[in-house]
Amino acid sequence: MSLLATAQPLVTHLAASSASSPKHDMNLGQAIVYGIVQGLTEFLPISSTAHLRIVPALFNWDDPGAPFTAVIQLGTTLAVVLYFWRELIQVGSAWIRGLVDKSVRGTLEYRMGWYLILATIPVGIFGVAFSHQIETGARNLWIISITMIVLAFVLLWAERVGTRNREEEDLDVRDALAVGTAQALALIPGASRSGTTITAGLFRGLDRAAAARFSFLLSIPAVVLSGLYEARKIGDDGGAGAGLTGVALIFAFVVGLASIVWLMRWITKHSTYVFIYYRVIVGVMLIALLATGVIDATSK
Repeated sequence: MSLLATAQPLVTHLAASSASSPKHDMNLGQAIVYGIVQGLTEFLPISSTAHLRIVPALFNWDDPGAPFTAVIQLGTTLAVVLYFWRELIQVGSAWIRGLVDKSVRGTLEYRMGWYLILATIPVGIFGVAFSHQIETGARNLWIISITMIVLAFVLLWAERVGTRNREEEDLDVRDALAVGTAQALALIPGASRSGTTITAGLFRGLDRAAAARFSFLLSIPAVVLSGLYEARKIGDDGGAGAGLTGVALIFAFVVGLASIVWLMRWITKHSTYVFIYYRVIVGVMLIALLATGVIDATSK
């Protein structure tokens, strides 16, 4: 809440100035807002990509675009790397050693290396196959609003039926396949990468902390590949250049690090119901704004 309170004066000022003038190219203030929004929403199961479409629609700004969104996600990925650096080193070293040393292959760290590779394959395949749709039609706010609501009820279902009696040590190949397939669904703006993967983990019986940890570790290869793939398009068609994208990325990293620290503490003791309610409220409000013509479903 303190981060939101800090950002509010800037958001109010930018909204007021945008309302009295036509849409324009991204400026420094907008880049900062996008970075804060990315950092706040990436790890929560509420879809950072959706919020990076909703914010410009509300303030009458240009859609920052899929390339900008993918690249600034590298900032929050850096936050994941910093938060889990010890575990990542253990996984990486165990996986490399396990390729030649059979005695290491029974450890969780070695298996985790393979699970992350296996679970990344689906999103890689679908990301390349549907890249055009992801960058264009899928960013329609009608799709985002409906997806926000539908995935809220799927997460609610997972909360109700998930046994939550399995920990990180219990991860297996079937978990990796299920969570990896769910991650591919997050290519639809509004689905939420963390939301779909945590939901899949809960359906598989993982406890919330284990589902969240695997979700965040799994985000690293997927987001890095996506960010590097889209980076070549930064600045195309009058979009944000490397400088403003870098500013947004830095803010995404700082705010994202605070966000992941908070969420990992929260989710060990609380359910995801607050995020379910939030998704439904935002989805319904979006539908109302779209139906009354207050905002446009597509960017201009």
